[in-house]
Amino acid sequence: MTGKVDRMARRPDRIRIEVFGPTEAVETAEDAFRPSNEAIRSLARLIGRQIAREQFERARALERKQARQNRSGPMR
Repeated sequence: MTGKVDRMARRPDRIRIEVFGPTEAVETAEDAFRPSNEAIRSLARLIGRQIAREQFERARALERKQARQNRSGPMR
């Protein structure tokens, strides 16, 4: 290197961690888990859609295969 400081390689000397004290509002267990429940439901919905899409594609592929076999008919 030429003596210039490479800014991309520079690392901070310390890691800053902010600590927050308890909030004034009382939070119920249901309120505490609501964001994670919503995330879980969203993820489950996405997974369900993917599974349904894959099942649909397999069914369509089987239909196309059967249609090709029916078109060719028995060979004499």
